[in-house]
Amino acid sequence: MKDYAEAVAFLGEWGCFQQTVFFLLCASIVPNGFGSFNLVFLTDTPSHHCVVPGINLTEDWRENIIPITVVNGKQELSSCSRYRLDVVRNLSAQGYIPGKDINLTDLEQEGCLDGWSYSKDIYQSTVVSHVFSTSWIVFVILLFINGLGQISNYVAALVLGAEVLTGNMRVLYSSLGTNLGFAIGYMILPLFAYFLRDWKSLLLALSVPCLTYIPLWWVLPESPRWLLSQGRVEEADAIVRKAAEWNKVQAPRVIFEDCSIKKTKSQKKHYTVLDLFRHSSIRSTTLLLCLVFFTLTAGYYSLSYNTSQLHADPYISCFISAVVEVPAYFSSWIALRYLPRRLSVIAALILGAVPLFLIQLLPEYLSSLSLVLEMLSKYSITTGFSLMFAYTTELYPTVIRNTATGMTTTVSRMGSCISPFLLSLSAYFKYLPYITLGTLGVVSAFAALFLPESFKRPLPETIQQMHERKRIKCPCITRDGTSAPVELLDGPV
Repeated sequence: MKDYAEAVAFLGEWGCFQQTVFFLLCASIVPNGFGSFNLVFLTDTPSHHCVVPGINLTEDWRENIIPITVVNGKQELSSCSRYRLDVVRNLSAQGYIPGKDINLTDLEQEGCLDGWSYSKDIYQSTVVSHVFSTSWIVFVILLFINGLGQISNYVAALVLGAEVLTGNMRVLYSSLGTNLGFAIGYMILPLFAYFLRDWKSLLLALSVPCLTYIPLWWVLPESPRWLLSQGRVEEADAIVRKAAEWNKVQAPRVIFEDCSIKKTKSQKKHYTVLDLFRHSSIRSTTLLLCLVFFTLTAGYYSLSYNTSQLHADPYISCFISAVVEVPAYFSSWIALRYLPRRLSVIAALILGAVPLFLIQLLPEYLSSLSLVLEMLSKYSITTGFSLMFAYTTELYPTVIRNTATGMTTTVSRMGSCISPFLLSLSAYFKYLPYITLGTLGVVSAFAALFLPESFKRPLPETIQQMHERKRIKCPCITRDGTSAPVELLDGPV
């Protein structure tokens, strides 16, 4: 009995139909790239200090009314205090000169009672520089909805492409195609932010292009695999025949008659997220994937947001961080083409963890080497992050593939949620974020050993196919000294 890939083999792998689906879906992911990191610019805090009201002060006192503090070994104007205004006004009126007649360190300080003055050297405005804005709640609500749409679009596009495309094109799309679309959006972000330095203009410019994707509803086809899993054979047949017209090939008289997916009562069952935990083999796979995904997501976003040290200019820093991802996505594509999935994921986790442990061993004067190690870690973690999306779609059957991908991705987002808190651990110990991420990487690498393998295997179409792991025979020495083959299930049971 033929599976789906065999049934549609007459279409070829790279005709007009597949090219259209490939490039349109990749293009639909571009907004995910600039949407995921737009907060880098929207919520950045410009340098600022307390506002000094227009009172009668001498020029010397006006220049020295803000205390000098030392931050990371550098002297900076205090961002949250000033010398008491009434005292300074009195001293100025009496003709005292700061630093000469008056020791400034002896003066009492007060908070920014009149607000803050923000530098416009980099930004015209950010959400932070408009504190207590009446639209803050609306902004947060819209940002939340935007986040839901971002991840929903990515997962839907990933699964749709993985189910429509076959063979090497499916691997190419699931790794290089989708992720390069994301990287292009990521690299576009600092370009938009550089020319639009007001947060409202930037947010509008990043949002409007998304409307151009509405026509894709009528252009992109439904997944024939999914239609077959729902027993909607006629609709799947019509889509494949339309694809044959696009590719200018002749479709057979009957396409899915011998396909292993048939219209049965069992396929009419509606699967939910609970089915990911109902059976032991699927439950184990789901939990392990969630752990690995969580670790890779936490590492990816922590290292992405921690790129301020790359360059003093935030636009250049963001662009460098985005460019690093391009070779990582090529690496994930090569790994998916030629290497087992488990080995690839474990290697990415280990290679991502080791540099993070080594950073703390370097002396401070080798800061450039520390930066190289951090970028090497991001490269490895990004590679693993890319691998996991394709790996996940390969492990689950069509009837719950979208649900499973959405579930594991949702859990992984907890990793992105804790990223700011992980970075804040550096306040207690400079290298604590690196140690935490490295430890998570080692633990997840060990857990990944128990994941099932999917390399060079057809996508499962039913729950039963996911249960039926390929059995591996290995010799076992019995008590009487003879050897006998023992069958082991490939993957968790």
